[in-house]
Order: sequence, then C-alpha cells, then structure tokens
Amino acid sequence: MRDAVGSVQSVLVLGGGSDIGIAIARRLVARHAHTIVLAGRKPERFEETAAALRAAGAARVECLPFDATDFESHEAFVDSVIAVVGDLDLVVLAAGVLGDAERAAHDAATAVEIVQTNFTGLVSVTIPLVARLRAQGHGTIVLLSSVAGERVRKANFVYGSSKAGVDGFFQGLGDSLVGSGIHVVIVRPGFVRTKMTEGMPDAPMSTTADVVANAVVDAVARDQEIVWVPGPLRAVMAVVRHLPRAIFRKLPV
Repeated sequence: MRDAVGSVQSVLVLGGGSDIGIAIARRLVARHAHTIVLAGRKPERFEETAAALRAAGAARVECLPFDATDFESHEAFVDSVIAVVGDLDLVVLAAGVLGDAERAAHDAATAVEIVQTNFTGLVSVTIPLVARLRAQGHGTIVLLSSVAGERVRKANFVYGSSKAGVDGFFQGLGDSLVGSGIHVVIVRPGFVRTKMTEGMPDAPMSTTADVVANAVVDAVARDQEIVWVPGPLRAVMAVVRHLPRAIFRKLPV
C-alpha cells in the first residue's frame, strides 16, 4: 500500500536495465519506496544498480529474470514477483527495443522481434499482472510508450507501429479499470538520450532519462492518465496527428 503521504512502497520495473527504468527507481527510492524488483533478460547486470538503490535507502532490491518474448513464462514470473513483494503498488513497463529500422523494414524476423518485445510481450505479462492487482484492489501501471506511436513515421514504421499498438492497448485497459482501484499512466516521451539512442543525432525537444523519471513519478502521485515529455510535445503532436497523409508522407521523418 502507499504510505501516509501517498508514496508507493513496492515497485516492479520491467526493463530493469533501461536508463529510464533505473532513473524512475532512483526517484521512487528517494520518495521512500522500500522494495524494488528489477526484471530483465540479464538480471545479473543489474547488481550494481541494486547496490546503489540499497545504499540510497531501499530496504530490499531483487533482480529477477524476465524475457518479454517468452510468453509462456509470464504467469510464473508474476507469481515469483508477488512471492517477493506481496502487494505490488507500482508496475513500470520500461522493457522494449528500438531495433534497426532499415533492417526491420526488409527482414521479417527483425520486425517480428521488435513487435513481440514492444507489444505482444507487454500485453502477455500485463494480463496476469492485472489479475493480481485486481485481487489486491489497488495499484498503478506505468507504460513507457513513445511519441513514435502517436503517428507512425515511414522512417521507423515497425518500431512506431509497435508503440502505437501497445499505447492503444493500455488506453483501453485504463478505461476498463476505472473504479477498480487500479490506475494506468501512459507516458509518451520524445527522443530520450540513453544508451538505446547512443550515437543517434538529437531530435527536436530531446530530453533525458532523469527528466522522464521526474515526469513519471509526478504523474503517479497525481494519478494522471497521459503524460508527454517534454510537455510541449503534446501541442506539437496535436498538429502532426491531423496533418493530411499526403503531406505527412512528404516530410523527412
């Protein structure tokens, strides 16, 4: 349960090695979260982060294996998390891949891997997670979506379509959970400077993992539903969303 001032106590981060996921975990520990579970394909790589979170005040930090594309393992994975934390206050879905856009456009296996990781995998693990949250009667789910899913660009249409799909799923999920005690927050960052985007040129309104983390933690505290990072992207995308397709396809994006 949240503490007396509304801060979450137990947190699961899927994509525990992501820069944004780690930044969120740091912010939450600073706000007195005491149990953190970092989950990802190679949990042994999270130990340094786990040690830092413990040093920052977390009472318990666990590193668990999670593969978004191993769908049959997801229910057992959720059971293992509940066994560690008991009630789960917050789930952060930061797992995902950017992939090679050029290769994905011509290679089916690459395209499928991106879609299965970013969309199907998160859908698969969220269904049993929601069942657990329903049973306990409370909890918040944060999806790290992307501005790329708001209007899919020709330059990276496989990644963009995976984000559009998962964003839509969580919009509908959030609507279905109204009144259940479970809240869904969708976060749509623009270009974020992380190891995932290392070597790529900055895009307009580029931001950092720390800025995204601050926005996420504030959104959870305020029970917001959709958050743009940085905020002005909301107005920009309101225009882009309504551009006629014949014009949009001519843009160098």
